[in-house]
Amino acid sequence: MAEDVKPTRKNLMEIEDRIELSEQGHDTLEQKRDGLIMEFMDIFDRAQDVREDLETSYDDAQQTINMARAMEGDVAVRGAAAALKEHPEITVESSNIMGVVVPHIESSKVQKSLDERGYGVIGTSGRIDEVADAYENLLDQIILAAEVETAMKKLLREIERTKRRVNALEHKVLPELYESQEYIEQKLEEQEREEIFRMKKVKNKKEEEERAAREAAEAEAEGEAEVTAD
Repeated sequence: MAEDVKPTRKNLMEIEDRIELSEQGHDTLEQKRDGLIMEFMDIFDRAQDVREDLETSYDDAQQTINMARAMEGDVAVRGAAAALKEHPEITVESSNIMGVVVPHIESSKVQKSLDERGYGVIGTSGRIDEVADAYENLLDQIILAAEVETAMKKLLREIERTKRRVNALEHKVLPELYESQEYIEQKLEEQEREEIFRMKKVKNKKEEEERAAREAAEAEAEGEAEVTAD
């Protein structure tokens, strides 16, 4: 690649400018990568806690509904579930983490009071209420897990993208620019040495011509002097 660059001072200045910009971009991307990794690790730790809570909530919900089916019957459980009138509402907003847009999920009407669940309180037992509580809590955990997992995946993709750009600058762009810079500098030095050598030859030739002219003039003057003396 270096040989394809015309060795001129203008091109050398342009390459030096590109090197400076590339080095600044490399440093900036490295800082971004490291910052994203730190943010990712924070969310990753949070995600582990959320997963554990989600698994616990799921197990509790399964145990609770299995007990209610055993004690109240499957029909009663399904009837209570079908009585639900108001379904949960979810809104998704965005937040920014070092240039990465991640979702922020808000939910409403997930946790309900007894009179908001739709089934008759008198016609059902406390086991049905326990099932509703358990599944409302499980849904809250699912929503939280979705928010955290999505943020984690987005950050991971941006980290990988940033790492590729850092590696491209570090292992391809900058080495090629350094190579071109070195090539042009060497060629310019060679041209400068050749120019100095040429100028010396011109100077030497001129000095020889001047010396020959002086000698010829002196010889002519001596000849004229001899003629005059005769």
